[in-house]
Amino acid sequence: MENRDQILDMLTQILVDDFEIEAEDITLDASLYEALDLDSIDAVDLVIKLQQMTGKKIQPEQFKTVRTVEDVVNAIEGLMKD
Repeated sequence: MENRDQILDMLTQILVDDFEIEAEDITLDASLYEALDLDSIDAVDLVIKLQQMTGKKIQPEQFKTVRTVEDVVNAIEGLMKD
């Protein structure tokens, strides 16, 4: 994954395939918990999927402040630069 668009595409694919969220509902400003109706268990599952796709270890504290799709993209973008 080279850029934000690729990260967003990957994230969208995960949310559609694994969490049965409609692709048109996934926007950068969509709230994971309200708009996309994820719960804390879903968030853990999402982190695991992201780790598998990126090959990077994601620390729980990196995702404590994540609230929107854009927050996830920013977190993964930062992780990929490390």
